Amino acid sequence: MKKLEFKISINADREKVWDALWADANYRRWTSIFSETSHAKSDWKEGSEILFLDKDENGMYSLIEKLDKPSEMKFKHLGELKKGEKLKGDWSEAIEQYQLFDEDGKTDLLISVDSNEEFADFFEKTFPNSLQIVKEISES
Repeated sequence: MKKLEFKISINADREKVWDALWADANYRRWTSIFSETSHAKSDWKEGSEILFLDKDENGMYSLIEKLDKPSEMKFKHLGELKKGEKLKGDWSEAIEQYQLFDEDGKTDLLISVDSNEEFADFFEKTFPNSLQIVKEISES
């Protein structure tokens, strides 16, 4: 597993950035860069399951390991979904973490992602573009 980190400074408070990340319409917008029909299904509570899906019910199933609004969201990925069926992935137990920090009237968003080598290049090219969308949503 390779740990990837991405950071962006956003001219908005943490609550607005949090909403840009996790409100359903916003989440669909910034994650569409990964998969055009990307969305999440969850009750959005710490300890709950979350499904990261496309229109064909393919994606990942994970655990919301930590939810501290508006400071931190942490997912532990448990496996893959193929047409809604849960399968173990070779990256089970990978962590994806979003941290928001107040910094001189702005918010620094730090994302860390455990990735297998196969997807590392994709994430390194794609995550910076998705962060620009989060920034646009937050600052509008």
